[in-house]
Amino acid sequence: MSTETASPMLHLSGLHVGFPGASPLVRELGFTLAPGEVLGIVGESGSGKSLTVSALIGLLPEGMVARGSAMFDGQDLLALPQRGWRRLRGRRIAMVFQDPMAALNPFMTIGAQLEESIRAHHPLRGPALRERVAGLLREVGLEEALAARYPHALSGGQQQRAVIALSLTGDPCLLLADEPTTALDTVVQEQILSLLRRLASARNLAMVFISHDLGVVARIADRVGIMRHGALLEIGPTAEILSTPSHAYSKALVAACHDLPAWEEAAPGGTAALRLRNLNVTYRSGGLLRRQRQVVHGIDLDIPRGGVLSLIGASGGGKSSVARALVGLSDAEADTAEVCGTPLPLGLAGRRQAVAQSVQIVFQNPNASLNPRVRVAQVLDEALARLKLPPAERRRRAIDSLREVGLGEEHLARSPHELSGGQKQRVAIARALLAEPTLLICDEILSALDATVQVQILQLLRRLRADRGLALLFIGHDLGVVRTLGGNVAVMEAGRIVEQGSAEDVLSNPRHAFTRRLVAAECPVMPSAANIEGSIGGDAEAPAVQLAAG
Repeated sequence: MSTETASPMLHLSGLHVGFPGASPLVRELGFTLAPGEVLGIVGESGSGKSLTVSALIGLLPEGMVARGSAMFDGQDLLALPQRGWRRLRGRRIAMVFQDPMAALNPFMTIGAQLEESIRAHHPLRGPALRERVAGLLREVGLEEALAARYPHALSGGQQQRAVIALSLTGDPCLLLADEPTTALDTVVQEQILSLLRRLASARNLAMVFISHDLGVVARIADRVGIMRHGALLEIGPTAEILSTPSHAYSKALVAACHDLPAWEEAAPGGTAALRLRNLNVTYRSGGLLRRQRQVVHGIDLDIPRGGVLSLIGASGGGKSSVARALVGLSDAEADTAEVCGTPLPLGLAGRRQAVAQSVQIVFQNPNASLNPRVRVAQVLDEALARLKLPPAERRRRAIDSLREVGLGEEHLARSPHELSGGQKQRVAIARALLAEPTLLICDEILSALDATVQVQILQLLRRLRADRGLALLFIGHDLGVVRTLGGNVAVMEAGRIVEQGSAEDVLSNPRHAFTRRLVAAECPVMPSAANIEGSIGGDAEAPAVQLAAG
């Protein structure tokens, strides 16, 4: 939409967010937002994006304070008491979070949750209330029959649509969307983006859309702001930022969004790093009924030594269940499961230590996989405990592993909260490498990182593959990354592999209808930029840049 003549609905200036007496985590941030406008804010994990929108809806973590000015509807949001927030939050201002299952009550049907939220804002009862529920479901593209279902019975995309419907119950004029598509496959992601864009236009809804993915933001935003280390580096029309970014970090971010040359293929021959035949994974619930749900149905996988296999598909399609089965974290069985020709028991109980160490996994969220209460030195030392080495030798190996992933000895003394998103993921990779694995499973490890840091992690994995002959099972939904990795691709839908082959063949000439939908829904960034090889590093300090609002 054009915002040249529209009066601002929100005017934010001089925003600082942080703990009293400490350096601010967000500093001197300002922008304006008009009715019907979508502002995308892009930055890596820890850049201050989520803190910014949390300040705008009065939901900062305990002990954290915000100062500055955030004028909305004649009120300064940063000076609003809790009583004032009760009148605004959910009514005039609403929020859509990243994880829909955390936002939905698992013990209430979708319809009951919508009714409860509507009654909090409107004096509706009986048929009028039920019609309002049905209308909201239709507005977000859900069938009315889904009102009778519980959240667990919905797909990831349906859950996110239900959360969006809940956010609309108070008829807000400002919607804050915090990474609402991060965990979704490209097909569902495109559907949610189209829905949010349509709602902004139809309701004249102002929206702040937070993401680490510049390609996603390019699909929905009228303007884009680039954040790093708590500062808003630049802001402007989407097409302008993508075609002629002015800040060095923005240039690197745009450059990193363009496809890199595909990795070299592994030399054929030799024993396969991984050989799977007829893998089945079943989840069993407790209680008297002891229900079973099969999530992976008879799949076959092969990865050569030093090779790459990317596993792509819909959210909830079974990809992570395959990964968990390979490291003994789920109930699985297979006709054949071998690592370098040695049988791999699909359960922790039957594994020999050497076999267990040969397959390592790096998870999506390093904040969940790294203990926040211990320093990096202890994280790595625990991985070496089985070797019963002298303390000096364990420290030497820990330092070597950090250097191998591009970090230094000084990082041993740091806690996870003192690291950037990219540094945390490097520590997680270093921990996995201490086991000297044959196969490294990367489960959505790039999904919370901005494009420049993604490139650095990909370059690290490429080097490790070349130096160590490491085989990779890469689970993700970013098809640009999959193209860069090369190797082979397996496409999963509803727990089954529907297409498999070389990355080039599958992505350039998809044969299965589901694969075609995934490729068609991809979110590439607009044209062109310089080669990434001269770009600034993702862990370097960015200069403090202060911009006028808007």
